[in-house]
Amino acid sequence: MAIFLNKESTVIVQGMTGSEGQKHTRRMLSAGTKIVAGTNPRKAGTSVEFDVEPIGIDADKRQAGTVSIPVYGTVAEAKEATGANTSVIFVPPAFTKAAVIEAVDAGLDLVVVITEGVPVKDSAEFVQYALDKGVRLIGPNCPGIITPGQSNVGITPPDITGPGKIGLVSKSGTLTYQLMFELADIGFTTCLGIGGDPVIGTTHIDALKAFEADPETELIVMIGEIGGDAEERAAAYIKDNVTKPVVGYVAGFTAPEGKTMGHAGAIVSGSAGTAMAKKEALEAVGVKVGKTPTETAKIARAILNG
Repeated sequence: MAIFLNKESTVIVQGMTGSEGQKHTRRMLSAGTKIVAGTNPRKAGTSVEFDVEPIGIDADKRQAGTVSIPVYGTVAEAKEATGANTSVIFVPPAFTKAAVIEAVDAGLDLVVVITEGVPVKDSAEFVQYALDKGVRLIGPNCPGIITPGQSNVGITPPDITGPGKIGLVSKSGTLTYQLMFELADIGFTTCLGIGGDPVIGTTHIDALKAFEADPETELIVMIGEIGGDAEERAAAYIKDNVTKPVVGYVAGFTAPEGKTMGHAGAIVSGSAGTAMAKKEALEAVGVKVGKTPTETAKIARAILNG
């Protein structure tokens, strides 16, 4: 099982013909992702060739070779031609809002926004638009989502870990990768990087709800960071709705007060939004919180090994 993404997901890459789009399309194809189309209004009717060398847990089951991906003028045209249900967006910040709205209007099930530096006003508008239309939106400014051995949409390295029984949701891309590495011996159902911007589509709570409902996810690892109150709200949700064990980590224990740290959403004011406040809120509802990523992995392993 998995959440939001599986081996049946068929993917459109918005911005596939750009340098970042081409680089990551090749990597996603190498991971076994079913990419069926790209979009670029100026290059509609053409195609892009990708040399694919299989990587990831099931690389030995797939063959290397050249894959030709057609380019369409719009997401709607790409969906009509291919039946795709997922899009991943690699376009500059100024064009991200229009790209998201185009994908949502096309009626896709899942839209993953990798772009960083998106204006918060734009994010607020397209996140609400996706919610109103019932489309699952992940990001912006995120590494995307990977269901090991099935599909990888975004920029997450596909060869860190394999399938297993842990569900991972994280604000931080690099910490997503580190926890995947630390717990690679157990493996994951789905690893989801939700992004650290002030306004994002899929939240910790959305992921917790989905992992709770997934029968193959036995434990959830939740990575937060300073700023905002998302982790405190997640703690309240866990108390009332989650029966599976949750292990947490909050980045930013040494961050100076009042200074923006890395992500746009990681700003602390007084005691609100501090790593300690988040840690205390999570521990109050039974979540065990590690002081470091390595300790967090050890806690998760100890729980699963019972």
